[in-house]
Amino acid sequence: MTPADSESVASSLRRVTVHDVAAARAAGRPISMVTAYDWPTGRLADAAGVDCVLVGDSVAMVVAGRDSTIPATLEQMIYHGEIVSRAVSRALVVVDLPFPLQHLGVRSAIKAAARILKETGSQAVKLEGTAGQADVIAGLVEAGIPVMGHVGLRPQAVHQLGGYRMQRDAERLAADAAAAAAAGAFAVVLECIPRQVAAEITQSLSIPTIGIGAGPDCAGQVLVMHDLVGLSFDRVPRFVRRYADSRATMATALAAWKADVEARLFPGPAETLG
Repeated sequence: MTPADSESVASSLRRVTVHDVAAARAAGRPISMVTAYDWPTGRLADAAGVDCVLVGDSVAMVVAGRDSTIPATLEQMIYHGEIVSRAVSRALVVVDLPFPLQHLGVRSAIKAAARILKETGSQAVKLEGTAGQADVIAGLVEAGIPVMGHVGLRPQAVHQLGGYRMQRDAERLAADAAAAAAAGAFAVVLECIPRQVAAEITQSLSIPTIGIGAGPDCAGQVLVMHDLVGLSFDRVPRFVRRYADSRATMATALAAWKADVEARLFPGPAETLG
């Protein structure tokens, strides 16, 4: 199937919903989620048939070159979320609630999340937090806003956690995930936690777990588009598998174009109008 055929098929299928994500878990079908930030990557992810597309606050690092996700603002998440939502016609689009909105009370979180859904056209928000944010998740769900939880390594809390490192407190991790599920989250991301802990949490919850650096036993997996296609510039985490070397391909293409320009080989007859 060609990329064009894939896009045609994706656009003809109905939108994935939170109920479909739950049904996939119940059927034992692994769930796929890719992080994308713009129109091209959103279109590519949707055409590939992934279940969910996440517009992550990692946009601050991957796209803007910051050293953490903390600088991402609500306005930036809405901007990128709207672009990706227009690009995606089938997958469930989830947008990160940026720091520190989940810590400012239920009302503030609802106002921010409502803006995200209204102004982007996305279908859910993702919220990093511990059991202490369970009331915020419950408030959002009560307001009709689907929520994906996120426990383990929480990039928004990187300074408190002492860096981007494995989280090993099994009891705390299980309590945080259980609290998100009990509050009404439809799924929960498990980031950078030991495989055995992730497996036990996955078995204990009725909602799907989406792993990133959490081993193969989660109900699904998520990676950043730029990481898996080899477009990242910084050191890539060990849990990433690179399926292409897009940086090398693009660098070769740019060098070839520059050489053709300097040799007056571009534009040639085929690219010359009139």
